[in-house]
Amino acid sequence: MALSEILTFTFVASLLVMSPGPNGVLIAKTVPTSGRSGGFANVLGFITGFYIHGALAILGLSIILMQSATAFSIVKYLGAAYLCWIGVKALIAAFRGDDPPVPVSPAKRQRTLVKAFFEGLLTNALNPKVSMFYLAAFPQFITVGETTAAASFLLVTIHATLNALWFGAMVLMVARLTRASKTPRFQRWLKGVTGVVFIGFGAKLACYRPSI
Repeated sequence: MALSEILTFTFVASLLVMSPGPNGVLIAKTVPTSGRSGGFANVLGFITGFYIHGALAILGLSIILMQSATAFSIVKYLGAAYLCWIGVKALIAAFRGDDPPVPVSPAKRQRTLVKAFFEGLLTNALNPKVSMFYLAAFPQFITVGETTAAASFLLVTIHATLNALWFGAMVLMVARLTRASKTPRFQRWLKGVTGVVFIGFGAKLACYRPSI
């Protein structure tokens, strides 16, 4: 794989990572309540989701998903339901005016990190648009019979690294803002916005129709 191809893929993947989406909203929801560690757990979940989608794309399973209307619909509606569920939970918390959680013991903190990890993982794993990115990008940078699996996963690693850098910086930024704004009113406003945005993403995904 030529260096020019790697640099081109890096540029395209950077645009995708930096574009607004559910990942950024999840970070904004997690950090104020679970801290930077919860946000980084989200990011680790994102990265794992990218490798799952990358492996499916490389193995050709994503093509089957896209060619099967039933399979695509199942994944699409599962993803939409999950995003809407997060949004509804955030709106309920905003309506009730739940206060930020008090400090917890290490055992409970660990459980929170595991939950944050799986939230990040599911946000990516249940999003068919991520699979479509790999279906659209990989054919342009991979030659069947010539490009090795290791070279293919290099692209996935580049994508995952960009994601880690971008959202890692976002975690630190949100954490700094959170320390300056921990009032209940700010928390309710943030949860309300998060709920509306996540429900919007879920509805958009439910109405999504592939163009291929």
